[in-house]
Amino acid sequence: MPTDTKRVRGPEVSQSPSLFSAKPAAAVPSRGPREDGRQRDQVDVRPVFVRCGLVSQAKGSAYIEAGNTKLMCCVYGPKETERKDETDMKCGRLTTDMRFAPFSCPERGSWIQGSQDKDLSLMLQESLQPAVCLHKYPRSQIEINVMVLENSGSVLAHAITCASLALADAGIEMYDLVLGCSIRQDGSSYVVDPSYAEQNSCSSDSNENQGGLTVAFLPSLNQISGLQSDGEMTEETLTAGVRTCIEGCYKLYPVIQQALAKAVRKAAPPPSES
Repeated sequence: MPTDTKRVRGPEVSQSPSLFSAKPAAAVPSRGPREDGRQRDQVDVRPVFVRCGLVSQAKGSAYIEAGNTKLMCCVYGPKETERKDETDMKCGRLTTDMRFAPFSCPERGSWIQGSQDKDLSLMLQESLQPAVCLHKYPRSQIEINVMVLENSGSVLAHAITCASLALADAGIEMYDLVLGCSIRQDGSSYVVDPSYAEQNSCSSDSNENQGGLTVAFLPSLNQISGLQSDGEMTEETLTAGVRTCIEGCYKLYPVIQQALAKAVRKAAPPPSES
């Protein structure tokens, strides 16, 4: 019997696709300590590891690791704008691009930028733009590229901190550093710097005060440069959540300062021998 050379023959032994399906995420308890040992209803952020100047091809770069959340940011510019119709003679232009690596989430994604990536890029730009002295860079643009290597929750907050650190490493003039912090509200309880499971679960039976909040904060100026909220929360809960995020930013501030000072000392030329 002649064989069909145009047809791709399948394997002789096959297995059910259900064997490779992802297991459903376990419900996160609403009481007691969290999975990583942190406490609920307290400003308990994850330990942060920060490093500057890792990418030599970029003008400035930074890497941040909070728990299992890992991000890399590179800054290019200031350079000439690509489109002449977008050139501003009095002010520069800030562009942001935030993407998830295909292996960063429990469900594998693609390299093509989706709607979630575009929304996060816009939020990142709105949070950083008030802190950058764009009037110092007329007729030019500054590009910020953020790559999420592993998503374990609170990626937008840590992307804001990482991008701000990369801008400072690139020598871009800024009014202040921008730090990010997020919380997850679940009824009357909340968690600061939520993990991926906490961010995507709803363990409370109540339908009130269910949502997330991310705040971009300028600690030296004591000003908020960006705020992103989803879900439904009362005005009192939202106000308390903003104050909690600000307190979380102040806890991260000494770590960011120390990492930036270490990068400046490393890049400084050695003292001349007289």
